Amino acid sequence: MAVIAGFFVSVIYLLFTIYFEGKLEFFGEDQYCLKLTGFFAGIIVLGIVCYIDDVKGIPSYVKLAAQIVAAIIVVACGIKIDNISIPFTDGNIVISGVLSYILTVCWIIGITNAINLIDGLDGLSSGVTLISCLSLLMVFALNGSPLIAIILITALAGAIVGFLPFNFSPAKTFIGDTGSNFMGFSLAIISILGVAKTYTALVLIAPIIILGMPIFDTLFAIFRRLIKGKSLKAVFKPDKGHLHHKLMAKGYTQKQAVLIMYGITAILGMFAVILLESGIWKALSFALLIIAIVAIGYRDMEKFMESEEEEKINGTEKIDENHLRKQD
Repeated sequence: MAVIAGFFVSVIYLLFTIYFEGKLEFFGEDQYCLKLTGFFAGIIVLGIVCYIDDVKGIPSYVKLAAQIVAAIIVVACGIKIDNISIPFTDGNIVISGVLSYILTVCWIIGITNAINLIDGLDGLSSGVTLISCLSLLMVFALNGSPLIAIILITALAGAIVGFLPFNFSPAKTFIGDTGSNFMGFSLAIISILGVAKTYTALVLIAPIIILGMPIFDTLFAIFRRLIKGKSLKAVFKPDKGHLHHKLMAKGYTQKQAVLIMYGITAILGMFAVILLESGIWKALSFALLIIAIVAIGYRDMEKFMESEEEEKINGTEKIDENHLRKQD
């Protein structure tokens, strides 16, 4: 609730400021007044349901229903995906009618759940969202995206910056379903608004690259649960197969796992920015350099963790020996 409140205060102040300065038309052809009304109404609907879930607990399908209702409100107010880019070309496929509405609703629900599902460690979902916000802000600024998208993404980043120090491990407070759903919902909608007037193919796929880690983690979770559970009901049942669970199973601490996932998100964000600004070849060169660094770092980390494990075992053995001597 603190993150949502911080976001609303910032956005309302900035919107009033730029409106009176005449820098943005709310009632023009872009219909920003209607779109923002739908966005805020969707946040309220989703926030109320998720707050009840945090306090009392409700079934997963009820939360999914709330996400669908919130997404439909947004789409009904004019926020929608009306074209899809063809990767690494200048071509776009124009989408209209029912297909546009369905695609937008699926995008909003997908990103909302992607951020919600990675909320398994202290500071993970809020930190990943913050890094995604900063990456999207750079993409929007470089591309000349609408001012409204820059205002919204900046306000969201600012709200998280105020919260993250209290949420990072060891956490003093938690983001909850209310916060994680809000962050995913907002990211999904702001990314649509940010590319609404741009038709450069790379700009349209930038949000997908930036949010790549939570998107793929969610897709793998769906397939994994379907295969194991062999029914749609299994998709709603939590498990411990997410990326952060895998990292901790490898021996990384909670804080290390969070920082690794921060790093992955930051790398994807930098890749998207370089791809947009400098082209595919420089972006691929950057990716190859990062892969090489990670490969070397992973090998050294494995040796370090093995040595730490040996020290722990040796320390335990010494304690046991001392205990036996005392008994003797």
